[in-house]
Amino acid sequence: MTEQIDVDFDDEGVTRVADVPGGVLVGHDGSECAQEALQWAARLAARAGFPLHVLRAWKITTAPRPATWAPGYVPPFEDFEKAVWADLEADVVAAALDPALSVTCHVTHGTAVRGLIESAVRADLLVVGARGRGGFAGLVLGSVSDQCVRHAPCPVTVVRTGTGAAPAGA
Repeated sequence: MTEQIDVDFDDEGVTRVADVPGGVLVGHDGSECAQEALQWAARLAARAGFPLHVLRAWKITTAPRPATWAPGYVPPFEDFEKAVWADLEADVVAAALDPALSVTCHVTHGTAVRGLIESAVRADLLVVGARGRGGFAGLVLGSVSDQCVRHAPCPVTVVRTGTGAAPAGA
C-alpha cells in the first residue's frame, strides 16, 4: 500500500528530511486531529490527481519501543525509526483511504516543525491538523500548525477536529 523513502540522513543514520517531489504532504502525529487531516488531504489529493505523502516526525522520547528493545539494552536509532514507520503505516491503513491513491509514508528524526517545513520544499500543499498530541488542549491552534502556517515554503491548510471527515453522501 505505501512506500518508504529515505532521503537526507543525519549523523545517527536515520532520515532527517523526506523527499516530497510534489503533491500533498500531510503531517501525522497519531492524534485524532491528524487522522482527520489525513482523510481530508487524501480526498483532496485524489480529486486533484496528486500523490499523497504522510510524514511523522519523531524523537527518541516520542518513538514507540522497537521490537529489539530489552531492559539494559538501547536499540540503534534505525530500530526506533522502523517502529515509528510501522505505527504511521498502521494509522494510514486505519484511515481506509482510496486504494487508487498513491500514498507514501515518511518518517523524519527531529522536531515536527523542522521535519514538515524542510520536507515541504517541493510539495504543492502542506496539510496539518489544528491540534496535535502536545501542549494545551484549550488552544485553537497548536504550535506546530502555527509555525507551519508562518514558515512553510508552500501553501498550508489547517484542518480542525470535526471538519476532516467526509460529509454524508460524499
